[in-house]
Amino acid sequence: MPNQKCKICGKEFYVKLFHAKKGWGKYCSIKCRTKAQFTGKWVECSYCGKEIWRTPKDFKRSKRNKFFCGVACHCSWENKHVRYGINAPNWVSGETAYRDLMRRHNIPFKCAMCGFSDKRALVVHHKDSNRRNNNIKNLERICCNCHAILHA
Repeated sequence: MPNQKCKICGKEFYVKLFHAKKGWGKYCSIKCRTKAQFTGKWVECSYCGKEIWRTPKDFKRSKRNKFFCGVACHCSWENKHVRYGINAPNWVSGETAYRDLMRRHNIPFKCAMCGFSDKRALVVHHKDSNRRNNNIKNLERICCNCHAILHA
């Protein structure tokens, strides 16, 4: 009767002749057979560095070869690296991004001309009147009254 060596642990075990002819009997136990089915590899989470298991299918589907341990890490990484400014999926031309620029640069909610500080009445003014020029030095917060005076 044939004895075989386990392909995982190398242990010798008995295999029925009928099973050996069919190509069965490669593993000594269900534990070794299960271990053989795992064909992926361990990779590091691209955001937090945690070790995670990924299958060959995951490697085929990945566009950037970046892997994450969960949705939170994936979203955090995308917000830092991809979905910002020109790379954002809804980016049109940046003409309407000036309000967000003012907020990100912590420009105070106060009129630059009269000092009025009610957020509801403040607008962003382009100093050179070019709405496409969203340089932070070209932007200032002013109230609606002062804005109307400037453009009248």
